[in-house]
Amino acid sequence: MCVKENATAKQQVYFAFPGIVLVGEGSQLLRKMWAPASLFLVSALLTGRLVAERCPQICICDSIKYQVMCLNKNLTEVPVTIPQLTQRLDLRGNVIKTIAAGTFLPIPYLTHLNLQRCKVERIEEGAFRGLGRLVYLNLASNNIVIIYQESFDGLSSLQQLLLENNHIEEIMPGAFGQLGFLSFLNLARNSLVYLPDMVFQGLQLTKWISLSHNSLNVLADEAFGGLPSLRRLSLDHNELQYLPTEALSRLSGTSRLDVGHNPISYIGEEAIEMASLKQLFLDNMALQDVSHRAFVKSPLLHTLDLHNNQLLVLQPLTEMVHLRKINLTGNPVLCTCYMRPFKEWAAKKRIHADVVCAGPVLFRGEHLESLRTTDMKCRDHALEEKLLPSVATIPRGSEVDAVKCPKGCTCSLDSQHANCGHKKLQSIPKGFPSNTQLLDLRHNEFHSIPKGSFPDLKNLTSLHLQNCKIATLQPGAFQDLKHLVYLYLSNNNISSLDAAVFNGLIQLTYLYLDHNGFTQMPEGAFRLLPNLLALHLQHNSIRQLSENAMAGMEKLRWLYLTGNRVAQVSPKALSHAKMLEKLHLDENSLQEVPTKALRGLPILSELKLSKNPIKYIGDGAFFPVARSLQHLYLDNMGLEQISSDAFTGLGPRVKSFYLEKNKMHRVPDLHNFTALEAINLSDVPFHCDCQLLPLRKWLDKLNLRVGATCDTPADVRGQKVKLVTIFQNCPGWSIKKAKQTSSAESKTKTRRSSSKRQRAGNVQLRGNKKNKAVKKGKQ
Repeated sequence: MCVKENATAKQQVYFAFPGIVLVGEGSQLLRKMWAPASLFLVSALLTGRLVAERCPQICICDSIKYQVMCLNKNLTEVPVTIPQLTQRLDLRGNVIKTIAAGTFLPIPYLTHLNLQRCKVERIEEGAFRGLGRLVYLNLASNNIVIIYQESFDGLSSLQQLLLENNHIEEIMPGAFGQLGFLSFLNLARNSLVYLPDMVFQGLQLTKWISLSHNSLNVLADEAFGGLPSLRRLSLDHNELQYLPTEALSRLSGTSRLDVGHNPISYIGEEAIEMASLKQLFLDNMALQDVSHRAFVKSPLLHTLDLHNNQLLVLQPLTEMVHLRKINLTGNPVLCTCYMRPFKEWAAKKRIHADVVCAGPVLFRGEHLESLRTTDMKCRDHALEEKLLPSVATIPRGSEVDAVKCPKGCTCSLDSQHANCGHKKLQSIPKGFPSNTQLLDLRHNEFHSIPKGSFPDLKNLTSLHLQNCKIATLQPGAFQDLKHLVYLYLSNNNISSLDAAVFNGLIQLTYLYLDHNGFTQMPEGAFRLLPNLLALHLQHNSIRQLSENAMAGMEKLRWLYLTGNRVAQVSPKALSHAKMLEKLHLDENSLQEVPTKALRGLPILSELKLSKNPIKYIGDGAFFPVARSLQHLYLDNMGLEQISSDAFTGLGPRVKSFYLEKNKMHRVPDLHNFTALEAINLSDVPFHCDCQLLPLRKWLDKLNLRVGATCDTPADVRGQKVKLVTIFQNCPGWSIKKAKQTSSAESKTKTRRSSSKRQRAGNVQLRGNKKNKAVKKGKQ
């Protein structure tokens, strides 16, 4: 407390608080009252001064919020002069490779700590001791490989732990043992291959664990033991070959499970036993068959997502009484008599089943719910049997034959799968069970696949050879695989193909050659594949599509050429693929829409041209496919101008239209696009003047999110085209609309004046009552 002597000895002035002055001898009582508060203020001021003095020079310290930020300062260790009372510490973007034991003991009041992108490699045992108040710890995007037993010792209040995007390969037993209050654990985008028993022991209150984007292949039966509060588990984007039924059965309280993007091809009976499961995501896998009793041990299931798989048919899931929604979009579903029971069941139980028919030709592109069951027939039984390889029709062989398996591989009698992945094999093993339907040989080092590499596997339907460093496929490599439907050759070094390579693959339907070394289309290589429906050639180095690029692919429906270097498409390049439905040419080097090449594609429904350097789209660019096109992608191209007649013929059938992230200032008239379900016009620098009025009028009638905003003039920049008032001064602005606006304004004024009159009346009434009361009192 500051005391100042005045000229008069009896008079003293005390400055206890800013703006409060205690004067003279009569202030004794007041001084006693203010003394404790004064001491508190002095203490606070001194603390603030200490905080300012202790702040590291290269950091920013906020003594009010108790926050310290040291972002991107090339720090190699945590500064030792951080104020003791700091609650939030942000150290993102430094070079702290090792977090030593006791690093944070001088700052025990931390509640939030961010060590993201600090190149952390090692967390010593006891590194976070003393941080008993910490609730948030971010260690994402570092180089951590191992989580040791006492790495998180002392974090007894932690609620969120972010470890995504590291290189974690191993979690030691008991690593999470002291995190009893943790609610969310993010281990996504790491290098986990195996989860041992009780790896998450101690996480009694954890509600969500994310293990997405790892390399998980095997889960111990008790991997998820000790997680009584877990409500959501994310296992998508891993290497699971089958559903880990035993491990998942320990999660009796989990309501949501994400397993999409795993190479699982079959789900058998009672595959998931989770009593509280309500939402199950099995999308973007390799599913060829799902048992009608696969989910009976999960009775509360109400949402099942199976989109983007390879299912031709799904049987009614009659025992699932709570099921309300099934997504089967992106599957090659055949809407024939085989799907009739499913349709009838879904309709009877009022289940929303999202199913788009891939066949027969009569129903292609139609929604299953719109069909009449009497029209769903099976006229060509021979063709149906080819497209529907059933386990029941394939001989299983003897029990003795079924259990044999090459050394180092695993073979399953029940699922008819064989797995030799990640074994560094240099040649194809022999001696698989003759009833094997799926053979997984991924991540080996074969370099070459010689003739007759797969003897005695006549029942094989799915073959995985991804990431095997294959450069050469010899003629006859896959001979005798007459039932093979799926062939995966992604992520290899193949640059050329001989047609004889595919000799004997008469049933091959899906061929994956993406991420290889092709510099040109392997012309004529697919002539021996009469039933090929989908060809994946994305992310190669193909520069052009010549006249005979699609020779021999008369039945091809889906062609994926994303991420190549295609700069030229011959007018006759696609002439052989008259049944093409999807054409993905995005992320290439095209400088114009290949209009001439689109001629002769009468049923093309999806065209992707995103991320091509196309600056101008001319008249009738999509006219050849105007009658069939439903999905058009023209985003991220740097488009500067679109002709007023560019979309001639398009509109009535288009369901999705993407034009975001381009550079044009206006778009042609879109009034013909009457069936849109999705449209994106965001990040387009629209010039909002009267020339854009037709777009504004069209948007007024559209009940969709569009994202269109004005870029110019400057006074309306960033405002939504649909809401900006600048168009009201344009000729042609709807008189009816103006009348409606005027009428609305008039009604508003009327309401306001009426409200004013009512308030005035109420005031006058209260005044009259008051006057009467006064008069009565006087009387």
